[in-house]
Amino acid sequence: MGLVDLLKKIEPDKKNSPFLHTLYDGFFTFAYAPNTVTKGGVHMRDGMDLKRLMVHVVLAMQLCYVFGTYNMGHQHFVAAGQYLGFIEGFHLKLVHGLIHMLPIFVVAHVVGLGIEFWFAAKKGHAIEEGFLVSGALIPLIMPPDVPLWILAVAVAFAVIIGKEAFGGTGMNIWNVALLARVFVFFAYPTTIAGDEVWVSGYNTLAEGTQASYTFAHGLFNSLFEFMGVATFQEASTHIVDGYSGATPLALAYQGGWENVTNTFSPAQMFWGTIPGSIGETSKPLIIGGALFLIITKVASWRIMLSMLIGGITMALIFNAWGATPFMEVPWYGQIYMGSFLFAMAFMATDPVTASGTNTGKWIYGFMIGFIGMIVRVLNPAYPEGWMLAILFMNTFAPLIDHYVLEANMSKRMKHA
Repeated sequence: MGLVDLLKKIEPDKKNSPFLHTLYDGFFTFAYAPNTVTKGGVHMRDGMDLKRLMVHVVLAMQLCYVFGTYNMGHQHFVAAGQYLGFIEGFHLKLVHGLIHMLPIFVVAHVVGLGIEFWFAAKKGHAIEEGFLVSGALIPLIMPPDVPLWILAVAVAFAVIIGKEAFGGTGMNIWNVALLARVFVFFAYPTTIAGDEVWVSGYNTLAEGTQASYTFAHGLFNSLFEFMGVATFQEASTHIVDGYSGATPLALAYQGGWENVTNTFSPAQMFWGTIPGSIGETSKPLIIGGALFLIITKVASWRIMLSMLIGGITMALIFNAWGATPFMEVPWYGQIYMGSFLFAMAFMATDPVTASGTNTGKWIYGFMIGFIGMIVRVLNPAYPEGWMLAILFMNTFAPLIDHYVLEANMSKRMKHA
């Protein structure tokens, strides 16, 4: 209790220093569960408040963060034909990934939380916890080399227009993290679409392009030289002949499943040692996170399963149609190629923007999988379909729940 008493003594005055009090309240409630009970004869207190519910989602993504950070470095050196084994050059790959990941993580949180804190202080209430998940998701769905100023603008747009304009946490109708991605996609398409954006550390992926290392790489080189291990060698690190940096989806557009498997093995695509968004590549880690969310009852298994069924259904229809090489990609390839599983586990299950009724969740998830697969296969202008499909179904989620409830009430009235 000594620490609690100390923290309460330094609590800023809410009236004289609203912004400081908002900051204090946010960190205090993050460290300690609410100590409140109901009035009357029944007293209830649950340590699982909204903050801790959100933290569960953040915890489920941590392995994706670790793998995605390391994979950035791995793809950088694969492009140069160096340290081709996944564990080879471990320290160089990890450091390179951290140098690119940390600024993205910091900018997303500083901008997003700064806006949240400002709005909370202006409204005179506690900090809303919704950005804990959005802030963790945004870096994972961005390209490794996204310009930080574009990221800042995208986060500001998503938080202000996508959430605060609707009343804050719990009131938004669209997924905030996806709004940040869709803003980058439509406002700065060359930053998020194309082959080159998925490999970091080069100005272009043209053959012979020399690596572009930063001041931070130089600092670590001094440490590595002291330790007697390999260092970043800018002069000898350049794009090897024949390297394209194409993702499996880009290869599928060009020549179907055979073209994909000629470049990447199914094992590479499943384990995630391929170019792509930072957090989307490793399927076992995404599945592990999804299972964690299901076991803790934080996310809906109905949405995940129905989205899987919807995606497979449309993929099988395309397989039967077979009008283009991309349509002939087997359904299981469509599932573990790209960001389907990541969108299913962490995006579609957002409890605020998804359907709330059990029947509605089946419809909502199925339609995301079904529509997203159509966009992916039939519209080559978009690198993925799940972003647009989820935002589209976010819009219709309240309507779905309305008709589900109307049907239930009508059924009960007939029995009455």
